Amino acid sequence: MCRTVLEKFPAGGPRGSWPAEEFARARRDEGTPAEVVMDLDSDVFLVVVPQQATESAPQSLPQPQPRPQS
Repeated sequence: MCRTVLEKFPAGGPRGSWPAEEFARARRDEGTPAEVVMDLDSDVFLVVVPQQATESAPQSLPQPQPRPQS
């Protein structure tokens, strides 16, 4: 699954603060399907959105050409 990272937040935020969750909630309120995931290698929370399969596919398929009459 491909995802687009909207924002990064350090994992060591102030106690009781959830900035990544708050950011993701604000994006969801705007209609963006944002979610929070943890990048263990860099110790950060990432706010991501799934990439639509249609974004990487061609927008329209070529139409077949009519065959010449013999």
